[in-house]
Amino acid sequence: MSEHPPASRMASRFRGFLPVVVDVETGGFDSERDALLEIAAVPIEMRPDGTVYPGEVAASHVNPFPGANIDPRALEVTGIDIDHPFRLARDERDALNHVFAEVRRVVRKYDCQRAILVGHNAAFDLGFVNAAVKRTAHKRNPFHPFSNFDTVSLAGLAYGQTVLSRAVQAAGIAWDQNEAHSAIYDAERTAELFCRIVNRWHQLEALEATLPDPQLA
Repeated sequence: MSEHPPASRMASRFRGFLPVVVDVETGGFDSERDALLEIAAVPIEMRPDGTVYPGEVAASHVNPFPGANIDPRALEVTGIDIDHPFRLARDERDALNHVFAEVRRVVRKYDCQRAILVGHNAAFDLGFVNAAVKRTAHKRNPFHPFSNFDTVSLAGLAYGQTVLSRAVQAAGIAWDQNEAHSAIYDAERTAELFCRIVNRWHQLEALEATLPDPQLA
């Protein structure tokens, strides 16, 4: 067991950042014009041995902001019914408050400076988060405004796959296509994928530490 507690190890592992996997479902591709319809965030936590695992998801359905564009083709992909009586959506600011509060709690738990967004095509998710923050004049955004970890690149390196469903399966994680394009489901699978890659690297580092130094051979 490491002599350093998980809090200090997490804070040093990612240069003071807490990785938080985020997935959004939207009314299109334009973060300034198209509606944010769902957001889910999964903080990454750490065990005493330095391996990481997905924490509890914080998620919300979101009411389209006034004047938001919603492309019907986007709804066909996601299956979202914005008028469903049991959707229980929050307005954008309330949705951000709900998700950000949990993210900040885990940031404090691990003595990190702030969160860094992890996503599959992370720039897309971060763009919609930043646009919602700007629209709502939110002052307590825990995420770094432009840095991110992108599991497209990580999975391409680790498994030779860049499509989320294929990368998840290549990592040995179950994938249910019927559940895909839900913010919660995609965020949880992306979090598992991220942890699998980080832990694989952790194992390789541990193995390398046991091998003799070739310069001393």
